[in-house]
Amino acid sequence: MHGSRRARGFTIIELLMVLILIGVLVAFAAPRIDLIGHRANGAMQGVGTTLLAAQRLALTRQHDVVVVFDDVAGVVRVHDDGNDNGVVDAGEHVSVTPLGDLVVFGLGGAPPLDGGAGAVTFTRTEGGRPAVTFHRSGSASESGVAYLTSRRAMANSGFAEDTRAIQVERATGRASWYRYRPSGWQRGF
Repeated sequence: MHGSRRARGFTIIELLMVLILIGVLVAFAAPRIDLIGHRANGAMQGVGTTLLAAQRLALTRQHDVVVVFDDVAGVVRVHDDGNDNGVVDAGEHVSVTPLGDLVVFGLGGAPPLDGGAGAVTFTRTEGGRPAVTFHRSGSASESGVAYLTSRRAMANSGFAEDTRAIQVERATGRASWYRYRPSGWQRGF
């Protein structure tokens, strides 16, 4: 009876065949995966969430919160301005959200959404960088758009589909997210 019983498991040949099959599938699928597009989406979500959190912080704490778009450093800075003076004072919290390695502020060959063609269209500045302030009512200091795109789109307009936009409304402080497609700007992602 012991001789007819076979050990359960896989042979090395069966395991190699499965690995080869997985390798062939990955070889066909990998070129279709757009990692840079996913990074642009991630940066848009990060900046959009940062703007939403800044607005909520202004409402909750009942003072101004300043968001600065630093295109040189590739970051978004949030200044919790406890005394509403527009200056980073001792004890006031500043947080930083990086865009990521392959993502920058810019249009990358895409046409501008409504209102201005710069990488960031907010006219208020802090330290020479564009900024928007969220007030205790939840409203923003002004309407504007921040464009995010890939480095490859900045070098080659053929990759304009890498471009994303986050538009802030002045009266409500609402942030809306957009994605560029050849047919035009589409809300959401």
